[in-house]
Amino acid sequence: MMTVSDNGGKHMDMIELFVPGRLCLLGEHSDWAGTNRMMNASLVPGCAIVTGIDQGIYASVEKAENFIIESDLECFAGERYECEMDTERLRETASDGGFFSYVAGVASYINEHYRVKGIHVRVTEMDLPIKSGLSSSAAICVLVARAFNKLYHLHLNTMGEMNIAYMGEQRTPSRCGRLDQACAYGVNPIRMIFDGNDISVRPLALKCDLHYVVTDLNAHKDTVRILADLNKCFPFANNEMEWKVQEALGKDNRAFVEEAIGYIESGDAESLGRLMVRFQQNFDEKVAPACPSQLQSPVLHSVLNDPEIQKYVYGCKGVGSQGDGTAQFLAKDEDAQRDLIKYLKEKRGMDAVAFTLHPQQKIKRAIIPVAGFGTRLFPVTKNLKKSFFPIMDSDGILKPALLILLEQLDQAGIEDICLVIGEDERAVYDEFFHPLPKEHYDKLPEDRKSYEDLMVRIGKKVSYVIQRERRGFGHAVYQCREFAREEPVLLLLGDMIYHSYRNENCMTQMIQTYEKYGLPVISMHRVPKQDVVHYGIMHGQWEDAGESVLKLDEIKEKPSVEYAEDYLGVKTKVSRENYYAVFGQYILTKEVFEALEENIDNNLLEGGEIQLTSALEKVRSRTGMIGFAVSGKSFDIGLPEKYLETMMIYGK
Repeated sequence: MMTVSDNGGKHMDMIELFVPGRLCLLGEHSDWAGTNRMMNASLVPGCAIVTGIDQGIYASVEKAENFIIESDLECFAGERYECEMDTERLRETASDGGFFSYVAGVASYINEHYRVKGIHVRVTEMDLPIKSGLSSSAAICVLVARAFNKLYHLHLNTMGEMNIAYMGEQRTPSRCGRLDQACAYGVNPIRMIFDGNDISVRPLALKCDLHYVVTDLNAHKDTVRILADLNKCFPFANNEMEWKVQEALGKDNRAFVEEAIGYIESGDAESLGRLMVRFQQNFDEKVAPACPSQLQSPVLHSVLNDPEIQKYVYGCKGVGSQGDGTAQFLAKDEDAQRDLIKYLKEKRGMDAVAFTLHPQQKIKRAIIPVAGFGTRLFPVTKNLKKSFFPIMDSDGILKPALLILLEQLDQAGIEDICLVIGEDERAVYDEFFHPLPKEHYDKLPEDRKSYEDLMVRIGKKVSYVIQRERRGFGHAVYQCREFAREEPVLLLLGDMIYHSYRNENCMTQMIQTYEKYGLPVISMHRVPKQDVVHYGIMHGQWEDAGESVLKLDEIKEKPSVEYAEDYLGVKTKVSRENYYAVFGQYILTKEVFEALEENIDNNLLEGGEIQLTSALEKVRSRTGMIGFAVSGKSFDIGLPEKYLETMMIYGK
């Protein structure tokens, strides 16, 4: 948990980290092949689909004077590594090889480029098989890079952590490829493009479960020989065979990857499996002849062509550098996945690992806290709820502010909406959503009858939670824990409405962002520096080239201008100093409700209330969180002057 001391300095206690293993689903070899564009610009950039998996490495980390790594796990055999933060000594360990070489390589690179002390890493669990094509070495490198980043506030985004992990592993004898550290992006698939030294990453949105099996072929391959022979084909081809290798790892590979992305993002697992088979056939035809001693792969092909295995899978292919090392299968379903593993073990004597990629849970529910008297808008709130204040919408219909929110939630596909209301307010909302009497309905023009039908339909999605105690915004949100059902939910402020600058409304933009990144999301917009004292302000590093997704490293409620200047300014391509405040929409996961429960149970108050921001900060420090710059504008109806401004300009 991160705390802020009285003098503005930061201190972090022990934190828990998890980094998954990774599997290249498609595009092996294209990472190093793409680096050759520095010498031959006619080559096609490399392209791969890589994913983190369920298995990985768990550790607790804290600051220390030296660099220390230890574990009680059997695979460590009681060994413990400790070294002063001395670059040369750490580099010596890295060059010696072995498991500790990877962590020492990363620590040496960090020490060389940043002013830090050491860290103490305790590996508490490791369910990732070693030497299985799932990159346990890359996972531990990313874990160490992330530990330094979090503990010493190095302000690295995910790409920065990935790059440091790569540079650290390059100091070991392994000389890994650039796609190995994709595990930094967590348990979700990403597309990576390798253009010389430049790398770009795009998260992919899954639409169906993908049931994978990876098996060790229990055979032999010489990876060094494979890479040496294939590297002879670059950067310039000297004969037809070398030209075919470049074509397979370049143009052909790019086409396969783009086609696969279409199947992944449309939920077509069967077509994805067939594409895996075509990819392998193309590799065998164009790449294998460049290293026939290793890539003819008799064991691999006996498995891929096994008719018994075909019963269970949509497709299969080799993994990593290919050869007789590892194979991957896309099983038809969970039962087929289980039966395939049993067959591989019992009939072919091969150990296998199952992992399933799941789509992010669909956002089906939304919460809007609307309880409260509306003191700042008295006396009109004496007989009119703030949520019913009229606003002229862009369709020319004068609507209650709440109805604008509900209509946009409906457009975004939300199925259930929870209003947090006061004890005596239920009747007001029930009356509003109740159908008009027939004599009134019949008097409406046809377009208004259609709108009344829409209101009644949306009203059927609405349920209520009663807030009996007014203990702050976080307390109000916590009342909806049972409604959320441990699923991600969209939270809106009841005194804000939103206008999108895009075809997708602001709620849809938030949902799409969650589907890509799989982390809690806070919407944000830029505010003047002098206004930071009124908002929750976020700081982090940009995750995307468009500078709309920020990997958060701090959330500070109503900071002073001085604190914001020192710690919260965010650089963009056009400005060195930007301040981002909460826009008024959140996507909360079950971890946020768990953090709220901790704060409520321990009576952790800020300004005498349970705040949402402190719970969000807990979750951010533990599992990560992103800020999303919504393409739109929020309008406040909670203050008289803001409401007047909203009435004048909203919908125009």
